[in-house]
Amino acid sequence: MSPTALLLVLTAAVCHAAWNIIAHRASGSGMPFLWWGSLVSALIWVWVIPFTGGIGDATLGGVLLGVLVSGVLHVVYMVVLQRGYARGDLSTVYATARGTGPLLTVLIAVLFLEERPGGWALGGVALIILGVVAFGLVGRQGRRQPGLDPALVYGLLTGVAIASYTVWDAYTVTELGVAPVAFMVGCALAEVPFFTLALLRRGGARTAAARLAAEWRGSWKRLLAFGVLSPLSYVLVLTAITLAPVALVAPMREVSVVLVGLYGAWRFRESRPVLRIAAALVVVVGVTLIGG
Repeated sequence: MSPTALLLVLTAAVCHAAWNIIAHRASGSGMPFLWWGSLVSALIWVWVIPFTGGIGDATLGGVLLGVLVSGVLHVVYMVVLQRGYARGDLSTVYATARGTGPLLTVLIAVLFLEERPGGWALGGVALIILGVVAFGLVGRQGRRQPGLDPALVYGLLTGVAIASYTVWDAYTVTELGVAPVAFMVGCALAEVPFFTLALLRRGGARTAAARLAAEWRGSWKRLLAFGVLSPLSYVLVLTAITLAPVALVAPMREVSVVLVGLYGAWRFRESRPVLRIAAALVVVVGVTLIGG
């Protein structure tokens, strides 16, 4: 992987970890936070489009196709992720999702996109996936709750959503030629109608407006931070995908698991911090192999 692609992905990981911590703190508000997050992201970043290549080389039809499909996939991802954060341990949900997602992405890229990473790079991919899965297992140890752990269930579902939108979005920017910033803004705008319908179904227009107003009053600082960091993290990833195989970029982003896992162990005193650090080191070794 080129140094430029490596720097883009690692920077994206830092931004991604930051916005996931923000989202976890706001998980109790649910749909109002998602609605504002999409709208604020679009309003902040739409002004950057003219300075980042416009819509790219894509046709208008290609832009609309890429945006609409990705918008649906991202809505599914955000809803499942928020429900997971509301019901489960931060590190378990996050690590399970970030382990399942890249594993499926790599399999799809190798089987259907005909990407062929080298042996050392694939070894790094394996270590990263092993490390993030270990985070999930460490977070679950010592629990005696009957049945399936909701954190694991939502983490796995989130991972499937991650793989789906990652592969589609890679196709959109590399094959359809949509510029990353324009694509991200379009996806954010496409999410707003879905979240609006969900809000209206839970009490009508007046109730929805009241919930949105209350959310803005209580969380506007977090929403502004989210509106900057969440799009930035993905724009950097989309740009990296134009420079390196998605089979390498997708797992490389998971260095963010190290940051979120360590934050969870420190801030929420989540279980077995030493084992979490050991799993984090496995991820770091994997990143080093891919970067080398």
